[in-house]
Amino acid sequence: MTKLFRIALAGNPNTGKSTLFNLLTGLKQHTGNWAGKTVDLKVGSLVLKNKNYEMIDLPGTYSLFSNSLDEKIARDYIVFEKPDVTLVILDATALERNMNLALQVMEITDRIIICINLIDEAEKLGIKINEKVLMKRLGVPVIKISARNKLGIAMLLDTIDRVVSGTIQCTPYQMIYDEETEQKIKSLLPSVQKISGNQFPARWLSLRLLDGDKDLLQQIEKRISKMEV
Repeated sequence: MTKLFRIALAGNPNTGKSTLFNLLTGLKQHTGNWAGKTVDLKVGSLVLKNKNYEMIDLPGTYSLFSNSLDEKIARDYIVFEKPDVTLVILDATALERNMNLALQVMEITDRIIICINLIDEAEKLGIKINEKVLMKRLGVPVIKISARNKLGIAMLLDTIDRVVSGTIQCTPYQMIYDEETEQKIKSLLPSVQKISGNQFPARWLSLRLLDGDKDLLQQIEKRISKMEV
């Protein structure tokens, strides 16, 4: 059976995420029910360099803190479904505001590409973005595109293929918090690792526990117990 690779698209509302999804999948789209949940996600297909891809358009969110249903859906998909690549779509005209979501995704997965959309609009405003500097600081591929005008798409597709094939190894930047928080993370890590093993990102889980997100850990325990059956 041919392996099916999965690409998740994450981003703030109004970043052009759905425009990119529509461009890459064309008419090969449907609404899919996610793993037994009563949640419908927009799903499309793509063939790239003899590999078959399923592309999932996650709800637009400003964060992954599960303060809303959309945030929870996006977060849980990245954590539990473990897509082969997560594309984080950023608005080139509001990069600082959008970067918050990118940093959160980088705490969860190392299979990530930062996709800076609306680059043509940014240039009209005199905004210049040095993607090479960003790539060096973030430790992941950074591609500038305009989904609406189909600019940079060939580079994006090539980067997706190289991340999936392992040609590009991502080492995402990890946020360092204040000393007190870091000490609490350090004290929690052994217990969290005992529960999650290598299945889930222990540092990120520790942060969520410090935020009081006990529901997430319960979900993890349930999933791990099912794996062991």
